[in-house]
Amino acid sequence: MSVTHIGVREARRLQTDDDHTYVDVRSVPEYERGHPEGAHNVPLLHFDPQTGQMRPNPDFLAVMQANFPSDAKLLIGCQVGGRSGKAALMLADAGYAPVNVKGGFGGRTDPATGQVIDEGWSEAGLPVAVGASEDGSYEGLQQKAAGA
Repeated sequence: MSVTHIGVREARRLQTDDDHTYVDVRSVPEYERGHPEGAHNVPLLHFDPQTGQMRPNPDFLAVMQANFPSDAKLLIGCQVGGRSGKAALMLADAGYAPVNVKGGFGGRTDPATGQVIDEGWSEAGLPVAVGASEDGSYEGLQQKAAGA
């Protein structure tokens, strides 16, 4: 399966005009510091405080499947586009047709020149929310998956 890749402005248009759901696959602390307005949080990776490293979320696919039908219109985003690209491929392999949001929340720049490669949600001035959202927090989505 292939994954479509779009920029943040197109993602916002799809979110508002075409009923797409934005799923932020960053860790819970990253999400709570700021995320696209209306985004749900299902981390692809969790921060392990003991090792200081990120580790895979073994429940990622199960939580997605419990909360979103395979025909859901999903926008998958992260900080710059790497994790969301991996998550989108996993979802495509599971029968979804996800759209990867290039640039994610923070944007991607060329380290050598500092030039913007993919504009990020926050730098584009698109609506941002802070903290856990009532219907989109990972804890809530995880609880729904456990009860499914």
